Amino acid sequence: MTATVILQAGQSSMLSTLVPMVLIMVVFYFFMIRPQVKKAKDHKKLVADLKKGDKIVTTAGIHGRIVDMNELTFLIEVEGGTKIRFDKSAISLDATKASTELPKA
Repeated sequence: MTATVILQAGQSSMLSTLVPMVLIMVVFYFFMIRPQVKKAKDHKKLVADLKKGDKIVTTAGIHGRIVDMNELTFLIEVEGGTKIRFDKSAISLDATKASTELPKA
């Protein structure tokens, strides 16, 4: 009888420890992992949709226009006709679409 009581107490203790851990993992997934995966997917789509002539902004804040592109890089023309080559992962924003989406005052 005493052994049964001890086993039942041990099981409820284990269950009360397991439930909060599962809840923490679920919250962590929905607030940390899932948004990062969605953001990475959206960035990949943004870079795939870019074409020559699009105005872009890099992660360094450089504004320019795409003049050439290959599998891994973009050649961007900035003010004064200077051309700079950037990796596709350095693209932060498609300024062509962003300027058309801004509300008119």
